[in-house]
Amino acid sequence: MCFDILTPVIALKLRIRDLREDHDLTQKAIADYLMCDQSLYSKYERGERPLPLEAAVKLADYYKVTLDYLVGRENK
Repeated sequence: MCFDILTPVIALKLRIRDLREDHDLTQKAIADYLMCDQSLYSKYERGERPLPLEAAVKLADYYKVTLDYLVGRENK
């Protein structure tokens, strides 16, 4: 049961990092887009802080993916 809860968190931190790197963007550039500090965004990517829903929606729109993709519920 705990594994089911952790899976979306693990998927989210990996996906937001991979999407950023695939687009050749820095953490600072994405942090600026989200209007937060680079250090806070880094914590989102490492899974040390939960990514707020509003930020997840902004990232999904930015990368043109679904929220389901960000949390690992779909792979396309």
